[in-house]
Amino acid sequence: MALCVALLLAAMPATAAEKVALHALFKGKAIVMVDGTRRVLSIGDASPEGVKLVATDTRQETAEIELDGVRQQLQLGMVISSFAPVGKGSVTLYPERGGHFFADGTINGAPVRFMVDTGATIIALSSDTATRLGIDFRRNGRLGYANTASGVTRTYYVKLNSVEVGDIKMFNVDAGVVEGSHPLDVLLGMSFLGSLDMKRDSEKLELRER
Repeated sequence: MALCVALLLAAMPATAAEKVALHALFKGKAIVMVDGTRRVLSIGDASPEGVKLVATDTRQETAEIELDGVRQQLQLGMVISSFAPVGKGSVTLYPERGGHFFADGTINGAPVRFMVDTGATIIALSSDTATRLGIDFRRNGRLGYANTASGVTRTYYVKLNSVEVGDIKMFNVDAGVVEGSHPLDVLLGMSFLGSLDMKRDSEKLELRER
């Protein structure tokens, strides 16, 4: 079933498109109105005005588009007021307890505390944290199992709409929700870190977008 919404974008002056509306969303396809013209786009397609469909997620009710090389994730009901490009983000972290690197950030716009864990394949968070963030992992997640310090635990694999640390923001990031109250801090794994350049210099860690 199509998911319909009017999602307006105020375009950059340099682009051909001045107004874009997401009219309907399907698996692998979307219908957009570009300056009043109806365009049916499959993933990878671009309209004559330069609006490219990058991804759709009907369960999360999101779509990702690209305009002039700038990507933006759109959620049904959310209005975008600008589509301006941003520079490459970076953040510098310093070791805290146990020599670990911690960072304050957000998941889906809500504040969380991250612990950098290069040994984690994906971001990992407890089900208690996921519930606080409003992530419906039982409905939208894929059930699996993971080895933890307390043994084999049920884990739900999900896509996070957005993850932000400092000036770095990514969309559609893989994560695992572990049943229970652990880990206490969200483990910032390689599904986020793997897209960054990481530089350890003496007593600091620098993360930078490529």
